[in-house]
Amino acid sequence: MTNARALEVVIVEDEPHLAELHREYIEQNFHLRVAGIAGTLEQANALIRRYRPRLVLLDNTLPDGKGVDLIDSPLLKSTGCAVIFITAASDMQTCSHAMRSGAFDYLIKPVFFQRLHASLARFMLLEQTLRQATVVDQHALDRLFSLPASDAPSGPSTKGIEPTTLARITGFFTANPDAAWSVEQVVAYAGISKTTGRRYLEYCVETGLVSVEMLYGNIGHPRRLYRKIPG
Repeated sequence: MTNARALEVVIVEDEPHLAELHREYIEQNFHLRVAGIAGTLEQANALIRRYRPRLVLLDNTLPDGKGVDLIDSPLLKSTGCAVIFITAASDMQTCSHAMRSGAFDYLIKPVFFQRLHASLARFMLLEQTLRQATVVDQHALDRLFSLPASDAPSGPSTKGIEPTTLARITGFFTANPDAAWSVEQVVAYAGISKTTGRRYLEYCVETGLVSVEMLYGNIGHPRRLYRKIPG
């Protein structure tokens, strides 16, 4: 697998910081290459037509339409690529539409990296099975569609997590346990970039140090705020 060409992925997400987080996580943890990031359906169609990727991470709410409609498009169907559908819409109608249309997986925002990891691991297993198997038995199918727990990560990945920086961030929350903090406030204190800060904050969420709160305003996307979990 390491000598083979990395499979190409297109990310369709109109929140640039989330798209970058997904790109960084995908390329660091899997033999995958993000061919492009699209913020609209129009851009998504152009990237899919150009690269014909094996996988699309697809957000639902986009400036020019719904991502779920892209799953039904002749262009996407013709590529034969898998779709991991990522959305804040938790209503059953959207979920069932995506699944009936052939979505490989369905993730609800905010997406935890451990859940994304499990989805990507199952996708890689599918690709390996399709590439190597001439006959698929029941055991192979069961393993493919249920992904045993032993194949899933046992805990949050520490890749890219540096102890000194982590201690600085955890110390910040420990010293300020009663307030909810934006990523901008945390990275200003820690002296790190936003991209790096988001990676550490998501790690803190997965390890149970902080929780995520969504602050909804009148305009634009909701802001993610982080608060120390008591204890």
